[in-house]
Amino acid sequence: MQTEFIRNFSIIAHIDHGKTTLSDRLLNMTGTISDREMQAQMLDSMDLERERGITIKAHPVTMYYQGKDGQKYELNLIDTPGHVDFSYEVSRSMSACEGALLIIDAAQGVEAQTVANLHLAMKQNLFIIPVINKIDLPHANVEQVLNQLEDILAIPREDAIAASAKKGIGISEILEAIVSRVPPPKATGAPSAQALLFDSYYDTYRGVVTHVRVCNGTLKAGMSVKLLHSGKNVEIKEVGSFNPKPYPRKELTAGETGYFTANIKSPLDIKMGDTLTDAKKPSPPLPGFQEIHPMVYSGIYPINTADYEHLKANLAKLQLNDSAFVFQQETSVALGFGFRCGFLGLLHLEIIQERLRREFEMDIIATYPSVVYRLQMTDGTTQEVDNPAHLPAINHIEVIEEPMVKAFIICPNEYIGDMMALVSEKRGLLVHTETLDDARVMLTCRIPLNEILIDFHDRIKSLTRGYGSMDYEYDDYDASDMVKLDMLVNSESVDAFSCIVHRSKAEYRGRALAAKLSEVIPRQQFQVAIQAAIGGKIVARETVRALRKDVTAKCYGGDITRKRKLLEKQKEGKKRMKSVGSVNIPQEAFVQVLKS
Repeated sequence: MQTEFIRNFSIIAHIDHGKTTLSDRLLNMTGTISDREMQAQMLDSMDLERERGITIKAHPVTMYYQGKDGQKYELNLIDTPGHVDFSYEVSRSMSACEGALLIIDAAQGVEAQTVANLHLAMKQNLFIIPVINKIDLPHANVEQVLNQLEDILAIPREDAIAASAKKGIGISEILEAIVSRVPPPKATGAPSAQALLFDSYYDTYRGVVTHVRVCNGTLKAGMSVKLLHSGKNVEIKEVGSFNPKPYPRKELTAGETGYFTANIKSPLDIKMGDTLTDAKKPSPPLPGFQEIHPMVYSGIYPINTADYEHLKANLAKLQLNDSAFVFQQETSVALGFGFRCGFLGLLHLEIIQERLRREFEMDIIATYPSVVYRLQMTDGTTQEVDNPAHLPAINHIEVIEEPMVKAFIICPNEYIGDMMALVSEKRGLLVHTETLDDARVMLTCRIPLNEILIDFHDRIKSLTRGYGSMDYEYDDYDASDMVKLDMLVNSESVDAFSCIVHRSKAEYRGRALAAKLSEVIPRQQFQVAIQAAIGGKIVARETVRALRKDVTAKCYGGDITRKRKLLEKQKEGKKRMKSVGSVNIPQEAFVQVLKS
């Protein structure tokens, strides 16, 4: 199709503001999917997405729309996730678009992730079409949302389209706005074909299937192309688009979005953001998107050590489908061979673990999540540590620096005190307070990343009865009084339970871990001490009582000295056993502690 009749756009919004419902309605209105095939959450193909009601992966789809001017247009839509942990998916999708539909819930108004996604879109110079969704709700307040649109996002209220994706209100206006307002793609004018690789997945029968946005020239089957990052030459086997299932086409021309398959068998040959060009007459690389750095690290180990190679292959396939996820090999004394994996956040970590269990049927165990600390050493060098087991001796460290984030919390006015208390409990600092409207405020604060890992988002939701929302961005390192907390079982350190914590919270954390371990470690023939230690100082202790055989059961009455003699003999045996005995912690105990 000619470039002037092609429109590439994505849908961006805060989580649960109706992106997927709107994309379903667009597919239905343009006749891409018949009423018979239609089902809710059409583009959410994963079971996990349907269960949780969230979008995890960006989904491309090509639609054909007959405009009011009688012209037929090709609309390439990419539905994107709304959760902060998947913002990399959003930025990759935007690199293949010229416009974006910004969806705002008429009942909830502008939320933290709405602002973050808008900034991402503006950075990519996308044309924004604001859509106020869910206007059919009884408590929808369109006027207030229009005011927020102007005051918070600086978008004129006249640009907004009122709609209800569920009821089908305003859908034709949205389609017309896409056609009239979103600029058509422009060819780069390079000497040969150029295409941007923005996503991919692994197919058992066809190998690596790569999503591309063609920026110049044409891609078709039989063509010899070059991947500029790896320098590999491949032959295209098939090109096509999605509707939303993949279907083959003769060719993809400049401005179009689709997929290609080639003789690429290894996931490692594909790099997201790479440029595909003609092998005989290569064009220069396109500007890609920035490399993403993981924020959270956790160790993933197979429960059955024989599954190690199988886990390695499956992690490579997952990385292909989600390039924000990284992994490298590591070993643990307690857990054996495994992988150190990097994630963008805790939900990202949870989703990857769940996908490994469901899609690849892997039995895995994950260690406690940690962040990357920067160490200034006494010899003037700098080191980065993401695993407590690799922390050098304290006498070699001058300063430990921890990563900080700038968090934006939007909450109703009456919960501002609770939010400030939560921020200070998490060692955060309130930087700025901004009144958004007569009902809500936005708090800007700096918080250590380590503190918001586990339960921060849940605490915000519970304190504000579900009305609070948050978004965060990375904000450099700060020097902090961090210490390594070791867990000792029978005076031996267990590396899987070690962690780096702030000194003020080390004792509380040590008590909690020791109490949990005392519940899950089976009783031995001798007493087992469980201790939490910082360096040489013990800060918490629990004891697992010994199993005791009734040695006096065979004594029927008689002199008490006979019983005493047997008990003393047992006591001596227990003491000797404790000096030579070792405690084997079962795998189930690791699973239970790390889950808690």
